[in-house]
Amino acid sequence: MIRWFVLCCLLATSAGAQARFDPERSEIRDGWRSVQITLGLSDIVPYRIFTLDDPRRLVLDFQGLDSGGINAQAINTARRVTDIRFGPYRPGWTRMVLDLAEPLTLAEAEMTRDGQTAWLHLRLTRTSPADFAAAAGAPPDPGWDALSAQALRGLDQHPQDSFVVVLDPGHGGIDPGAQRGGITEAHLMLEFAAEIAARLRAQDGVAVVMTREADVFVPLFTRMSIARGAGADLFISLHADALEQDDAWGASVYTLSEDSDDIAMQRLVERHERGDLLAGVDLSATGDRVTGVLMDLARQSTGPRAAAFADQLIAQMQAQGVRLNAKPRRMGRFSVLLAADFPSVLIEAGFLSNTQDRQILTDPQSRARLVTAIAAAVAQYRSDMP
Repeated sequence: MIRWFVLCCLLATSAGAQARFDPERSEIRDGWRSVQITLGLSDIVPYRIFTLDDPRRLVLDFQGLDSGGINAQAINTARRVTDIRFGPYRPGWTRMVLDLAEPLTLAEAEMTRDGQTAWLHLRLTRTSPADFAAAAGAPPDPGWDALSAQALRGLDQHPQDSFVVVLDPGHGGIDPGAQRGGITEAHLMLEFAAEIAARLRAQDGVAVVMTREADVFVPLFTRMSIARGAGADLFISLHADALEQDDAWGASVYTLSEDSDDIAMQRLVERHERGDLLAGVDLSATGDRVTGVLMDLARQSTGPRAAAFADQLIAQMQAQGVRLNAKPRRMGRFSVLLAADFPSVLIEAGFLSNTQDRQILTDPQSRARLVTAIAAAVAQYRSDMP
């Protein structure tokens, strides 16, 4: 029922200039067997609402709304809403995700203009788990696949026999990734990817595609779709971790591991891949996208090539004097490494939780060593190809 309501919202409102969210006029509070949501806006904007199950979430998408880095959790006093996230999701769209402590359904929704400003009023009421699950699910996203098309723009300018490197700056938009001292992993890896792209494009015969070129959220399966659509010869995902203590440091390179028993590794994967959950991605069907047997057969070819490139990366990092982790060559079951049709590696450039690593990662001149190492490893990998 909410899915049909979404369409009405989009048809009943009209897009205007970039509107702003006003936290001073906004609140989320408990009512009698309900949750009352009041959001103050500078103008009316197109929006849509839907719910997701396992875990239970309410998702609000706004077109042309500037979130402005606002802490939306500050407006929440409702016990039935356990957490809120608010930030860029797609170009031109902002997303708010509410984690629900119990099954709630949308009973009322109204956006009204009030002089020079606007209000969005929502009322959520209690429902059964079965009814919540039956109504949950993301609506179709017509036109949102344009994100992939944007990532692939300019690729046609290169010869068909180009060696295609897909760079994947981790996180983005509503999912900032690791954060320390006002620095976000998402922003830092975007800068890092742009530097690597510039160096790789200087190599004859290399075409570069980035899974994102702005502070937008890109789901994990879309990152894989972009790489597949580009005909990737090599996929490099870029990250920087953060731990509670600062005693972990140095760069490392990961390839796919089928072994998921390592608790520390499981927690690392969760930190890097919680973005889809935080950003309100419908995960209910992602497990059936490929046939496991065919993937295993294909990995018999791409797995060794990924391992060879990872070894070359470590060697080039050592040659460039890059600050390496005590165990720089690692394996993990990251989703971005699961693709069977092209070799993939994940680079942990360092730890934002470590002071020295953070200084290196935020300094373009210091990062240049790692950029040089990656470019040299790509060149070596190409020259070693049969």
